Amino acid sequence: MDSKTIARQCTLCEAHCGILVTVSGDRVTRIEGNPDDVLSKGYICPKATAMGGLHHDPDRLRTPMRRTSAGFVPVSWDEAFREIGTRLRAVRAAHGPSAVAMYMGNPAAHSASVLYGGLLRVALLTRNFFTASSIDQFPQEFTAWRMFGSNVLMPIADIDRTHRLVVLGANPAVSNGSVTTMPGAKQRIKDVRKRGGTVVVIDPRRTETARLADEHVAVRPGGDVYLLLGMLHVLLTEGLLDERLVRAQCVGLEELGALVADTTPERMAGPAGVTADIIRSLARDHASAPSAVLYARIGVCQQVTGTLTHWLVNTINAVTGNLDRPGGQMFGTPVVDGARYAKYLRMGHGAWTDRTGAHRSFRSELPVAALANDILEPGDDRIRAMITYAGNPVLSTPQGGRLDEALASLDFFVAVDMYVTETTRHADFILPPVSALEREELNLLFPMFSVRNNARYDAKVFDPPADGLDDWQILARLVTEVTPLPARRLTGRVLNTIFEQLSPLRLTAAAVAAGPYGVLRRGRKGLTLGKIRDTPSGVDLGPLRPRLPELIGTPDRAVHLAPEDFLAAVRTVLDGTESPTAEYDLQLIGRRHLRSNNSWLHNIEPMVKGRDRCTVLMHPADASARGLADGDRARVESPIGAIEVPVEVSTDIRAGVVAVPHGYGHREPGVGWQVAAALPGANVNLLHDPARTDPLSGASAVNNTWVRVGPVENVGSATGSEAAVAPR
Repeated sequence: MDSKTIARQCTLCEAHCGILVTVSGDRVTRIEGNPDDVLSKGYICPKATAMGGLHHDPDRLRTPMRRTSAGFVPVSWDEAFREIGTRLRAVRAAHGPSAVAMYMGNPAAHSASVLYGGLLRVALLTRNFFTASSIDQFPQEFTAWRMFGSNVLMPIADIDRTHRLVVLGANPAVSNGSVTTMPGAKQRIKDVRKRGGTVVVIDPRRTETARLADEHVAVRPGGDVYLLLGMLHVLLTEGLLDERLVRAQCVGLEELGALVADTTPERMAGPAGVTADIIRSLARDHASAPSAVLYARIGVCQQVTGTLTHWLVNTINAVTGNLDRPGGQMFGTPVVDGARYAKYLRMGHGAWTDRTGAHRSFRSELPVAALANDILEPGDDRIRAMITYAGNPVLSTPQGGRLDEALASLDFFVAVDMYVTETTRHADFILPPVSALEREELNLLFPMFSVRNNARYDAKVFDPPADGLDDWQILARLVTEVTPLPARRLTGRVLNTIFEQLSPLRLTAAAVAAGPYGVLRRGRKGLTLGKIRDTPSGVDLGPLRPRLPELIGTPDRAVHLAPEDFLAAVRTVLDGTESPTAEYDLQLIGRRHLRSNNSWLHNIEPMVKGRDRCTVLMHPADASARGLADGDRARVESPIGAIEVPVEVSTDIRAGVVAVPHGYGHREPGVGWQVAAALPGANVNLLHDPARTDPLSGASAVNNTWVRVGPVENVGSATGSEAAVAPR
């Protein structure tokens, strides 16, 4: 049988590495890196090879499913949409539009179908809209909005030209970059050192990235904000700043100086968990480097000080002259230049709240920490129906173990998903899209955050089945069903016909033509979607260039170094730090694995073979003090709940700190993942208090949870990392 090879991208994580997919008949026979890809240049991680496994997975749903008393049964698309529309409209008519909630997971951003996800959110007219962003990147977006006037203006670390890379709470050697897309990050980090630069990693764990660095600073979990305040004190009091550039670019320097006048390295050393000399040298080395960039990500996002930490990262880069310059923090110029127009979007911060009033809206959504409560608490204004798209919040968000109960209590629940997951098992209908290898598109989001400007097309590997629907087609049909229409049988068909003509690919083609490289601006030599499609390894559009003045959205068109709410929050933080108690004496942090991606990939056998990866990583001194050895089963307990996992002992983690990866816990009845069920792991989010959030952005704080760890008694014959879940 003849084989063929198709160039496209792996869309499982933000790196979107270029891959070559070889197929024979209807089977993927090989996936390898594309050496000609303009961004990844042949690099792939093990996840890319799982694209074929996901496509062929027998547990993947191929037709719509309806839940019955006997389990899920297949149903036709027309029957599913008809009943879904009838029931959702009934809930809205009886209880108002906000009785229907929507949740979008982060895989939505890996497809241009996210455009139709946004359209469905608008059509629902609900205030109860949630996404994975409030467990992921809200602090970065909130900081960008307050400093630069737009949540989209999250700066990119220009790693390929920097002389000094300082990484906080990120592990790009495993993640390949996040909100700084850098496939092949290991080699890029090595290249910084090859050209005479330095790499420093600030993290409680000696991560895979730290092993490549010149220096590892084992900060105390939650100590980043104090370390950065100490650095800023040194920079301002010793005059280690580019004052001319700062005053031309920014406002708030005096207020900043007053804030950090007393945050000396000596005062900050204790809460940061590092010495004053280290803080001082970090500041001086950053200022003296020809170019330097602080890069922070999810490890510091998921803290109560997430917004403050990202603000200080941006501020230190700015005052040292490393904002909007090569080798520092920069902003991309993609073929569809959304950042140029995002500054006109209102963030709606605090325009409404959740039902308790504790959580404020930001960019027209509520923090997901409020979801379970807003379903379960009695009242006329509670959530009664739900739509989820590409998300598994039961595993991926902290809800105190209540989200299972909440989803089961809904009047109606629709899930757009490829699997019966811990979340979708509660759905009345599951609507599965075609696989990633059965669709073609141009991603709009991640090129905005790539370390080099580029445009890369995703070609289809297989034709979708005749009765298969793409994500956007499912979402478009849901829009039709929830939109009030007269003479629905006729007008619904008309609206669906219009949507078919407005596919994301056609919308993207128009946007490319009108974009900064498009034919409407550059004439015949400009780009079109067709030209990008005809360049299988992508179009290289050059290095990042300074462009903040044309993007900035603040009213005075200046970078705001000292937002008053940030200054007030720092004063609160300086008044006290979280401390251990006699009962809970260890700080829990997260951990990322190369073969895992949130709750995905655990059903693909090559991704889970080998040693158990859902473990509690402990320092030898902490393990010994608790009578634990490598491989023992331990109970990890917080004031909220408890899980049981094997112990992994290593000096790679700071004493007093433990780490457990997220995305596990595949033992719930009715879940359709057979491979994952054999090695289920434990859901670490059962340990995190949903009420513990970043007070500025509302993001869930799932790092630095205080826990205790001890032996599991009477384990019996249990195998693997089975979870003994005990919500409290």
